Amino acid sequence: MALRAVPRLAAVLVLAGGLAGGVAAAPATADADRSGGVQLERLDRGLVAATTGDGVFLSWRLLGHEVTGHSEAGLIGTDFRVYRDGRPVATVTDSTNYLDRAGTAQARYRVVPLADGRERPGAGSATAWPGNHHTLPLRKPADGVTPAGEAYTYRANDMSVGDVDGDGEYEYVVKWDPSNSKDVSQVGYTGPVYIDTYELDGTLRYRIDLGVNVRAGAHYTQFLVYDFDGDGRSELMFKTAPGTRTLTYDADGDVVSERYVTMPAEDVAAGVSHADDYRLSPAGYYEHVVTMFLRWHTHPEVVAGRWPATLEEAFGIEPRYSYPLSRADAEALADHFIDVYAPSRSSRNNLRAFAGFIVDGPEYLTVFDGANGRELQTVRYKPGRHDDGLMWGDYAMPRIEPANRVDRFLATVAYLDGRRPSAVFARGYYTRSTLVAYAWDGRRLREQWYVDSGWTPMTNPFNDSPHGRDGTDPEFATLTTQGAHSLSSADVDADGRQEIVYGGATIDHDGDLLYSSFDVLPPESGAPGTLARLGHGDAMHVTDIDPARPGLELYMVHEGARSAPYGHALRDARTGEVLFGDYSGVDTGRGMVGDVLPEHPGLEVWASSAEAAAEDVLGMWTARGEYLGQEVPGTNQSIRWAADMTTQIVNGAATETVEPARIEDWRRGVLLVAEGTLTNNWTKGNPCLVADILGDWREELVVRTDDSTAVRIYLSTEVTDRKLYTLMHDPQYRAEVARQQTTYNQPSHPSFYLASDLDWSRVPLPRVHYPGRGPA
Repeated sequence: MALRAVPRLAAVLVLAGGLAGGVAAAPATADADRSGGVQLERLDRGLVAATTGDGVFLSWRLLGHEVTGHSEAGLIGTDFRVYRDGRPVATVTDSTNYLDRAGTAQARYRVVPLADGRERPGAGSATAWPGNHHTLPLRKPADGVTPAGEAYTYRANDMSVGDVDGDGEYEYVVKWDPSNSKDVSQVGYTGPVYIDTYELDGTLRYRIDLGVNVRAGAHYTQFLVYDFDGDGRSELMFKTAPGTRTLTYDADGDVVSERYVTMPAEDVAAGVSHADDYRLSPAGYYEHVVTMFLRWHTHPEVVAGRWPATLEEAFGIEPRYSYPLSRADAEALADHFIDVYAPSRSSRNNLRAFAGFIVDGPEYLTVFDGANGRELQTVRYKPGRHDDGLMWGDYAMPRIEPANRVDRFLATVAYLDGRRPSAVFARGYYTRSTLVAYAWDGRRLREQWYVDSGWTPMTNPFNDSPHGRDGTDPEFATLTTQGAHSLSSADVDADGRQEIVYGGATIDHDGDLLYSSFDVLPPESGAPGTLARLGHGDAMHVTDIDPARPGLELYMVHEGARSAPYGHALRDARTGEVLFGDYSGVDTGRGMVGDVLPEHPGLEVWASSAEAAAEDVLGMWTARGEYLGQEVPGTNQSIRWAADMTTQIVNGAATETVEPARIEDWRRGVLLVAEGTLTNNWTKGNPCLVADILGDWREELVVRTDDSTAVRIYLSTEVTDRKLYTLMHDPQYRAEVARQQTTYNQPSHPSFYLASDLDWSRVPLPRVHYPGRGPA
């Protein structure tokens, strides 16, 4: 059993160019210079009204530029006058919400900003929702049938938001997943993925059909919605392929236009067509293996002598064939590999059934106009897949999984220069790990930097352990196996520019390696005394977890079991040093942070595993590492829902047990049951989105109806006396909302400590630059 909250030693760090920044930045002051600043959205008042049993609850935004200072109880800035049916009913100074006990569902409300007691422009108006949620109707795609004759339907999955037309209101971007959506390790065909953009009233602006050459699943399509060029309107950016097209519709639902992405001239010259279908059938995969074997003698790793010269040597059988192989010999070896060698490695290796994967064909990155879905530019996706996973280690482990490690994608938005947003796309994190950053100027993508660990060397691509092994690149070698199923953008070194927190390692804003975290494996591990990466994990959270320490912290769980120094650990986000953690010896799959026990300073952190062996190791800790016990709240998704700034948890299931989405407080119990709704992503139980998209600083719950004909936007109607600007005007939080949909959805965290015991003097005053219109 591990010692509670006692790090064995400070994490060993691999550094590139030293640590930038120095000590954490001092809190902003009321008279700080806030000219220029970070490019964020020019939002409207975001006023919403909801009918409750006590009257009409109103909630609206305090914008970043309206804050002028701090008080002991909240922020100082613009105050507000509330009008009902044209008559003033209240002046609100201590918050941005109000309960009108005399209000009715028929009343019309306006909220007007006040400066020095005088009304100013920027009012918002609204009529009341009939309850605590708004229903946004969706246009569900038609059902389909795979080439194998399997029927599938569609369900609304991940969502994001962006102001695509520059009117100050968010539009809603929905990813449609087919019911046969797959993990990258699962065999079978999937239906196409669709991405829709809707107005709040349900008007469908357009639909982007990714086509048959982009597989459906959590790891394939990471879509970014953001104003990258500063024109006040959001673009969409994500991976595409031949066959990707934008569809627009008339009021009757009929297609009125169809526009395919523009393929590079060399692809067109090579005969690539939008009608191409690169999905493999079982027969197609068999032919793929035969072709790979026919070329074995020419593979660079074989020529260089790093891999076995013959396939017989690779499979551990007697030499039988001469090279180059004849087709008959290549087929004989393919039969042996598929029918004998692969099943001998694992009973799960049924390569005769391998179907539905895409291991060939062009891969693109496309920027779309957010207002109409028009393609703005298409470039090649960097890096390309290179092969079907042979070099990535997909054939090397006992479970042979072609197209698994090669098709692990991540994406985020980051303020790399501290002012303008960039798009960051990543491929791979178990073995070879790559990231590329782009700036978009409205016409062209410009690559800012490219990070590549290089390949992890293998002695035999059909029998080796490539995880946890350095890549071949001299600077980024230790990045391998450190990535998580998500990533974060955060200014970890307090230099005003965001870094990319890539799980067990962090990339500096300029593309250098800031650090890669290692530690010594303990006596109860599989290799005691060995220096090992903290390694891959399924959940990660970056924010100010412990306000008693300077800077940000990072809490992460790790799945390396007996090969990982920790099952969970809290680290200094600036240096990667482990502050506390425990060896678990199991795949620690879930972890979360939040203020669920307000009597303890800082955010609590907790971890859990499906493996019973971890029961006496995992549980909940304070921010300083005090163990609080084995019982923990849920880990699917957190939400800032309560009036007192504590943290709540979103739960729900659409597995064998079907449960509607619900919000639970660790002390008060269930606060909301969203009857008639379902969460997403199987056991992950994620809502479509949790973000501060309307009203005050609290987050809204966006979740699909059980038939996916609509999504519902739920609003907290608890009256709060805490005055804070919209979280969307905190650069880290806004970037995290944009990346929330990436792979295993993680909550969006602000750049500052946000909890029930918030010290308001430490809340940064936003330095906001509104796109196209100068400083606010």
